[in-house]
Amino acid sequence: MTDSEAPRAGTAGPQASEASEASEASEASEVATPDTEASRPEASRPVAPGPEARGATPALTPQVLEIASGYAFPGPALDLGALLWDGRCLPDAQIRIPLGMLNRHGLVAGATGTGKTKTLQLVAEQLSAQGVPVFLADVKGDVSGISAPGQENDKVRARASEVRQEWTPAGFPCEFYALGGMGHGIPVRATVTSFGPVLLSKVLRLNQTQEQSLGLIFHYADQKGLELVDLKDLRAVVTFLTSDEGKSELKGIGGLSTATAGVILRSLTAFEAQGMSPFFGEPEFDTNELLKVAADGRGTVSVLELPAVQDKPQLFSTFLMWLLADLFHDLPEVGDLDKPKLVFFFDESHLLFGDASRAFLDSITQTVRLIRSKGVGIFFVTQTPKDVPADVLAQLGNRVQHALRAFTPDDQKALKATVKTFPDSPYDLEEVLTALGTGEAVVTVLSEKGAPTPVAATRLRAPESLMGPVDPAVLDRAVEQSPLHARYALAVDHESAYEKLRAADANAGAAREAGTEPEKGAEPEKGAEPEKGAGGGRARKAEEEDPSVVQQVMGSGVFKSLARSLGTQIGREITRSVFGTARRRR
Repeated sequence: MTDSEAPRAGTAGPQASEASEASEASEASEVATPDTEASRPEASRPVAPGPEARGATPALTPQVLEIASGYAFPGPALDLGALLWDGRCLPDAQIRIPLGMLNRHGLVAGATGTGKTKTLQLVAEQLSAQGVPVFLADVKGDVSGISAPGQENDKVRARASEVRQEWTPAGFPCEFYALGGMGHGIPVRATVTSFGPVLLSKVLRLNQTQEQSLGLIFHYADQKGLELVDLKDLRAVVTFLTSDEGKSELKGIGGLSTATAGVILRSLTAFEAQGMSPFFGEPEFDTNELLKVAADGRGTVSVLELPAVQDKPQLFSTFLMWLLADLFHDLPEVGDLDKPKLVFFFDESHLLFGDASRAFLDSITQTVRLIRSKGVGIFFVTQTPKDVPADVLAQLGNRVQHALRAFTPDDQKALKATVKTFPDSPYDLEEVLTALGTGEAVVTVLSEKGAPTPVAATRLRAPESLMGPVDPAVLDRAVEQSPLHARYALAVDHESAYEKLRAADANAGAAREAGTEPEKGAEPEKGAEPEKGAGGGRARKAEEEDPSVVQQVMGSGVFKSLARSLGTQIGREITRSVFGTARRRR
């Protein structure tokens, strides 16, 4: 991490008076710091400290003292870095986030290459060190280094010296996951039933009408106890509901048009053709795994490795939301805690909101608003705040804004909009946000009393873990040695809706071949009803001879056994939560 590649925040705060040529010459004669201070372009060097003694900490002005006092929290806190003012880094003015405020959510934003990923790493390390589990989505494959100690070099030493950081290399306890086992990590799967219709509609890119129809299909499967484990289960139910036997099943609650069913089936086919099937199935991932603390008391960092599915942003962003919605569904209300149960970093979050339906956005807003009281903090990570809907942005109390670019009219518009989202401050934020260097950010957080802190341009600390990926062989070895590997590695295919409907269809065909004789112990079939006053049977019309497939499924002993194994009763509807998610079996 270094700021030598971009201009320093030399414009932060009121404009500093120009340094005299003699002062600059004197500064140049000093021994250069390890990040080659003297080699920077003159315009990018910090403003000379003036008449204060060399090596002494500059005196803090009243404005600086006011900002610094806003971050002097008495309780546990995470250390972000040191204040930047008049182009100088002031290590006496430390910028921090209270640990208890991490469940008030946050935003880490900034242009590509400004240090967002390192900020995630820095915050995750300190959360883990204080016993808070963390979830990180590793989209680019460069976060796995948090499991290994960092490597000291000139840049690290320079940054640590500037912000008065006692830098010690350290790795942190990690579990590595991969969606459907694609990539390096323990496979993460979800059943179609628990994923729910709202999230699945986003993955399949369905419109509002098609989403409502899919919700109707889920509602029917829930009521009838038809478990949708994987995509073939969903296809079987859709096919049945558009068949001659199944059309009448949904008439009372709106019906399912053949055209809409066709769109859903085609979307499922295209989805599977892209290799998406492995993400749905069993064993389903238990999101309580994300809440674990290591034996030494440090929080476990759960890293979801996504490089193998980088080209499937709709899928992985929606799966991240499923993880969050599942936690919301399962966790009890706890109110405000001394420290969060989990902090969830949602990297590349603009992918989550793109092309989202109104129902989807409403569900995100509700989740963000309510999950705080369950002890979970969410940090959205993206390029500009405008990537996050206003209703969601309003719920984010902690802000770390890295540099923004202003090369185009759209960039200028985004910059002005970003500045308006900050509290009033003595900084010229339009100028500061375009002048920040790599590893520098404008910060405002919530104090322990819940009030916003003063805006502070900050030079951030260096992460203590490896700033880059670990070797793939090392990562694979860590995955194989995890106790979770045996639990989730191999996919299983239990009997579910697809198998039940196929079995019922086969039974119906066998019954037709054998005539109308009912199975032993079953009720007489239509057409086998004895005539009044006579012992013989009279066949009805051909189209009335057999019960519907669902009637056979519902009446079978196999189906009743399935219902008992699920711990439910036939006809009891699944309770669904935000996003229509549900938990049927672990």
